[in-house]
Amino acid sequence: MPYTPDLDRLLTPGACFTDEHGGYLIEVHPVGEIVLPTGRVVGCDPLVCPEAEPFTVTVPPGRYPARAWVAVVLREDTEVDRRVAAFELVVSAEPTSRWEPAVAGDQDVAALGADDYFGYGVDAGAGTLADPTALGVLESWDYDRVEQVFIPDKLPSSPVPGLITAVLDEASGANVVTVATGWGDGCYGTWIGRTADGRVTSFVTDFMVVPE
Repeated sequence: MPYTPDLDRLLTPGACFTDEHGGYLIEVHPVGEIVLPTGRVVGCDPLVCPEAEPFTVTVPPGRYPARAWVAVVLREDTEVDRRVAAFELVVSAEPTSRWEPAVAGDQDVAALGADDYFGYGVDAGAGTLADPTALGVLESWDYDRVEQVFIPDKLPSSPVPGLITAVLDEASGANVVTVATGWGDGCYGTWIGRTADGRVTSFVTDFMVVPE
């Protein structure tokens, strides 16, 4: 079986993880809605690779709540840092019964080894789950405009590191919501939650902050 994080535990407000450095206390923060005019979902670093392929699993077009799962980093029971541990696009409020890797293009889960996973590369410290409609607009922007909107000199005050929301396609309302990706650049996998009868509940990108 390919690698799957313990998302049931991670996506629990108040969950606490520890390692040799200290503790990590999980908070959940609503970060608005993600508008999906096509019902397709792309996971990517939108500042570097907005042209990434969408996942093969789609949802009905619409507006879906998003949540940032933030790990409050504790040293001797004092908050010293906070990092986004996971980013979730909520499709349904029904309980998640199982998780499966989100795949894009011709990726084949059968080709993965026991500790392997598919993920998207991050090189600007930002991650999103967004509709290709919004990302296509972003792809056409020059760097100055990208920097002005998504890399401001001063980030808005928020308990969620790196949180930026911008509507990119006025006609459809398609937007991009970015969060800071865990400890920074890397390769991060996305998983799809399903109900017991197979309906999609959410897309979750794990930024690998908390210890296993």
